[in-house]
Amino acid sequence: MEQYKLLKDLVKFNTIKDKQNQGIIEYIENYLKKLGFKTEYKTKNLVMSIGENPKLGFLGHTDTVEYIEDFKNPFELTLKNGYLYGLGVCDMKGGIAAMLDAVSQIDFNKIKNGIKLYFTYDEEIGFSGVNELVKNGNSFPEFMIFGEPTNNEIFTGHKGLIEYEIYFNGIKAHSSNPSKGISANMNMVKFLSQLDKFYNENIKIDEENQYEIPYTTMNVGTINGGSAKNSVPAFCKISIDFRIANKKHIKIITNKVEELAKKYRAEVNIIELIEPFYDEISFLGKTKTTNFMTEASKIYDSKRIILGTGPVTAHEVNENISTNSYNKLINQYKKLIYQICS
Repeated sequence: MEQYKLLKDLVKFNTIKDKQNQGIIEYIENYLKKLGFKTEYKTKNLVMSIGENPKLGFLGHTDTVEYIEDFKNPFELTLKNGYLYGLGVCDMKGGIAAMLDAVSQIDFNKIKNGIKLYFTYDEEIGFSGVNELVKNGNSFPEFMIFGEPTNNEIFTGHKGLIEYEIYFNGIKAHSSNPSKGISANMNMVKFLSQLDKFYNENIKIDEENQYEIPYTTMNVGTINGGSAKNSVPAFCKISIDFRIANKKHIKIITNKVEELAKKYRAEVNIIELIEPFYDEISFLGKTKTTNFMTEASKIYDSKRIILGTGPVTAHEVNENISTNSYNKLINQYKKLIYQICS
C-alpha cells in the first residue's frame, strides 16, 4: 500500500460537505511546498504553482458525496484484487492523488513552461469553489486538466445546463366550489403539458452528434403542490432541468418558459445556467464528450481536458478504482505535462 500512500492519506479526510476541508488543503499545500511549489491563493480553495509562464493547469475538487450506509470503512483505503476502495477514490481523490504523484516525478529543468494546480471545494453541491476562483480574478493557463473520473478516456466537452425552480400561485378555495379559487396545481399541469409539447417539437429534434445522447434533454425532477385533498391549491413548486446540447437552445428555452410563466401565474427562478462546450485540441486528435457536468464549464478561456480514473463508480456503494487505471493516469498526466509544457 506504500505505493498508494498519497491516495490513502487523502481518503482519510472526511470532506463530505467540506467537513475537513482545512485539513486536506493543508496536507496538499505541505506536500507541494516540498516539491518547490509556491502558494498563490488560499481560502477553502488552494492554488499553487511552479515555474514561469504556466501553460498547463490541473484542477481537482476535494469534497465528496455522502456515503451510503452499506459502505464499509469509507475513510480507509483498502486494496483487494487489484482495486482500491474508499470514499472519493473515483470522484475525485484518485484524480487529485494522481496529479500530485505525477508532478512529483517531473524534472522541471526539462520543461520551459510552468504548471498551476487548483484545488476547490463544494463541487458536489453548488460549484462554490470554482465560482470563487473565477470571481476573485484567478487566472487559468492555456490548457486545463480536470481530474473527474473518465476511466482514462480523454473528454474535451460536455453539455450545458439550465436548472429551474418554478413557483405557481393560485387562490385557495374549498374543493366543493373550485370556481371560487385558482388551482396552482392545474396551472402547473397546463404549463408542463405545453412546455413538453414545445420541447418535443422544437428542441429534441435538433441533434448534436458529438454527444452520446445527441440532443438537449428535459427532466421534471420534483413536484410539490397543495395542502389538502379537499382544497384548491394556492401554491405549487416544481424543479426542471435541461441538459443543453446546443448553445442556441438556452435562449429558446428561457423565452418559452418566461412566456408560459406569465400565462399560468408562475414565478421563475434559474438556479444554474451553464453553456455547453467542446474544445478541439489538435494534438489529441478526435476526442469525446461527457454526459455529466464538471467545473470545466466555469472556465472559458482555456482548452479543457477532462481525464481521470476508472472504472467510473462515483456516488456508488464501495466506490473503487483499479490500480491499473490509477497507475495509467499518473503516466497520462506526466505525458501531457511534457507534451504541453516542453
